[in-house]
Amino acid sequence: MTAAIAKKPANSQNRTERLTFHLMLLPGMIVLLIFVFVPLVGSLMAFQDYVPARGLLNSRWVGLENYKIIFSFPDSVQVFWNTLIIAFAKLVCNAVVPVAFSILLNELGGKFFKRTFQTIVYLPHFLSWVVLATVVTNMFSLDGPINSFLSLFGVESIQFLADNRWFRSVIVATDVWKEFGYNSVIYLAALLGIDPGLYEAASIDGAGRFKQILHITLPSLMPTIVLMAALNLGNILNAGFDQIFNLYNPIVYQTGDIIDTYVYRIGMVEGQYSIGAAVGLFKSVISFILILGSNKLAQKLTGSGIF
Repeated sequence: MTAAIAKKPANSQNRTERLTFHLMLLPGMIVLLIFVFVPLVGSLMAFQDYVPARGLLNSRWVGLENYKIIFSFPDSVQVFWNTLIIAFAKLVCNAVVPVAFSILLNELGGKFFKRTFQTIVYLPHFLSWVVLATVVTNMFSLDGPINSFLSLFGVESIQFLADNRWFRSVIVATDVWKEFGYNSVIYLAALLGIDPGLYEAASIDGAGRFKQILHITLPSLMPTIVLMAALNLGNILNAGFDQIFNLYNPIVYQTGDIIDTYVYRIGMVEGQYSIGAAVGLFKSVISFILILGSNKLAQKLTGSGIF
């Protein structure tokens, strides 16, 4: 009897704590509901001949006709390949460069210098592409500092942002420059978890810094690298709308137009809402499949996944 009386307040306290946690989740769930789940209703446009005057419920149902139209467009396949090429290049470079930077920064001596350098390379991540696009455009213009530097070696001025041969390279390089400092945070944290005794033992055995990095640092970072690469695989179709929208132009549509900019142009600019919704839904389905696949890959390679 006494035990039952003592147990009741504990259960009541647990219920209060659970209610408090659910109330803390409530604002985030409301935002998720309004901006994620409610807009999913608009996916019906992908299967309709949507007319704004008729509304979503009264527009004519056409089934998969919009998808037949999409794949009949001559530029739809090119847009899909552009997205894959740019996104895959970003995925690889945004894995290699942060790892290399983390290792190099970890090898530097002096906490003040390391923290200062870290802060400097973090800064571009917090700037919008609306701002950075102006900086990039000025840097890669015909009379900008990049072409001025190349002219010292006798190279003619290059229209980097108006040349299909160079546009993708500029997109990938500037994205890596913007994000590599921020992406290195998780690798720097992983480096702190490596047992210093391993380096001491390797040093006693005669291993130099390079061999220590090759045989201790990189193998210790490999689970983190594989996990991050597997998780980012689900975003392979997100090639960076903000960046490309602020930097591209009709001259480089052939190599720079991606699914997101294509949807914007078809749906919002040209007013073909059903076609734009169909392309966006197609991308979402493929991304969902890739997320499931990347989760399975992460579980297989590292023993842990997203869910």
